[in-house]
Amino acid sequence: MPLAVPVLPEGVDPAWLPAAAFRSLGTRRTLIRGSGPLVETVHGEVAGACARFGGRVERDPEPGAGASYDLVLEVGPGLGDEEFAYERTAGSTTVTASGQSGLLYGLFHVVRLGENAFHGERAREVHGPALPLRMLDHWDHVAVHPVMGQVERGYAGGSLFWEDGRARGGTARVRAYGRLLAACGINAVAVNNVNVHETEAHLLTDRIGEVAALADALRPYGIRTHLSVTFAAPIVLGGVDTADPLDARVREWWARATADVYSAIPDFGGYVVKADSEGQPGPFAYGRSHADGANMLAAALAEHGGTVHWRAFVYNHRQDWRDRSTDRARAAYDHFVPLDGQFADNAVLQVKHGPMDFQVREPVSPVLGAMPRTRLALEVQATQEYTGQQRHVCWLGPMWSEVLGFRPEGAARVGELADGLVAVSNVGDDPFWTGHPLAQANLYTLGRLAWQPDADPYRLLDEWIRLTFPAAAPRLVTGLQTALKGSWRTYEKYTAPLGVGFMVQPGHHYGPSVDGYEYSPWGTYHFADRDGVGVDRSAATGTGFAAQYAKPWSEMYESPDTCPDELLLFFHHMSYGHILHSGKTVIQHIYDTHFEGVAEVEEAREAWASLADLVGPARHARVTERYDEQVRSAREWRDQVNSYFFRKSGVVDSHGRRIY
Repeated sequence: MPLAVPVLPEGVDPAWLPAAAFRSLGTRRTLIRGSGPLVETVHGEVAGACARFGGRVERDPEPGAGASYDLVLEVGPGLGDEEFAYERTAGSTTVTASGQSGLLYGLFHVVRLGENAFHGERAREVHGPALPLRMLDHWDHVAVHPVMGQVERGYAGGSLFWEDGRARGGTARVRAYGRLLAACGINAVAVNNVNVHETEAHLLTDRIGEVAALADALRPYGIRTHLSVTFAAPIVLGGVDTADPLDARVREWWARATADVYSAIPDFGGYVVKADSEGQPGPFAYGRSHADGANMLAAALAEHGGTVHWRAFVYNHRQDWRDRSTDRARAAYDHFVPLDGQFADNAVLQVKHGPMDFQVREPVSPVLGAMPRTRLALEVQATQEYTGQQRHVCWLGPMWSEVLGFRPEGAARVGELADGLVAVSNVGDDPFWTGHPLAQANLYTLGRLAWQPDADPYRLLDEWIRLTFPAAAPRLVTGLQTALKGSWRTYEKYTAPLGVGFMVQPGHHYGPSVDGYEYSPWGTYHFADRDGVGVDRSAATGTGFAAQYAKPWSEMYESPDTCPDELLLFFHHMSYGHILHSGKTVIQHIYDTHFEGVAEVEEAREAWASLADLVGPARHARVTERYDEQVRSAREWRDQVNSYFFRKSGVVDSHGRRIY
């Protein structure tokens, strides 16, 4: 029987799958061949569209019956599980897949094409994901954390999965979430925070039934469920007096616990682990390596087909700010590159895109090019912890595209070296899913880049606009493009300059505080003084981080003369009078970009106001409220940063603008 399309609760936005996006499909005659749970999902999607728009769907297991159909969706041999073939000949469109997931992805490809799927001729094209692991990590708590709340670094309401210490009642919206993710190419979700506290630890054992219910809701759209676990689980849950990964009792405990997980969730994806990081337990306590820890869990998962995602976010978070020899940026490379080749085949090292912490501008992590014998996943942050917290418009597609296109050691791009793309989710129980309605574009773009890392992000943005606003007037399309396309660089302009990073309020990380972390133990310093600003990470006179890169990058970053302007203060401590490649001094660049960034946000707010007649009132009001806050915050950033550096340097703005 076809699986009915999930019904959204009243007032919840359909995001990029509004009913109107299925109009072209729903007016046609469609034949579906094949069987299996995801084929029933495909049938349900087509049947729902046809019921709404007057088309017809049929099931015919016999070959040779497709000539009179507008669309044929069929399971056939010759392709990978997630691949599909698309062609159009003799007035009929055909999508063929060997795996059920491939057929589902093929259906959503037809939806994206709209009317173009049913006109002209198209030679056979085979489509498939470049990355097998396309995953969202939810930093959701089961029990509300006294500091971080229900969702750590969450800016879209509460959790989709958990509420006040228990699973939320009903899973219809979780299934609708799985549908949105499948439509953009995501195939995996971790349902709890990587900082695993005692309540969340029990999801692995006596509360696995709650996770199984979520897996049941996500499964019809091909989403495999993962769980974040604490490395100390044998102690916390099993009564074992150690978590030493080489101790036989520990390995046996994990083997039993994992077998029980698969009894409850046969298609369980695996574990996500944050170990020896920011207070989380790990193998260092036992004199063991991270390869020892990851491989212990990989062994427990291997016979079930599971994967351990082991995060490479390991550094000293109790650094003495007086110590300039210790460099947080070096930490992941120093800890993990010596272990290359020691990780199990079903262990994936999850590496942040930059060496620090999801800043608006960082160099690409050198780890991504330095471990050819280890499976790697690129980790990015869709939730906007350091990019405006979904109160600011900041479309991150161009940034992610730059990272995926970076060539760390020769010809291969990051998108070719990695086995996966993982993002910290920006979704919650907010009616618009992402808090800021325009932040939906980040989630959609993320999924599509995970499917095709070399895709033009601006084309993907246009896809999102076409799907989310079917039959949009040209003025609305242009307005949305204007609001989003340059928003990442606009945000960069009015926040921390030239790659130096941070300068945020400690703790919650929203808004400016230039010296907020300057004397803290977190290793996030800018070292501004009366003469200059920036961190010397050169090999010749600094921490040596630049030398962690292969040539030509190590040579480029080593010298201020060749270092790109946008990363100059990340790699070098420079005088305020240093002349950039742009021809401006460092200090004048700081002044100019902060005034420019505010002006661009003010213009964007005005442009959005002009679209009130083309956008639903609830959406327009929400975005307007967020733009008002973005303008206020951008002005605060401008005034605090410019005033700080004017007072440090004593150099006046060459344009005579007001600086406090």
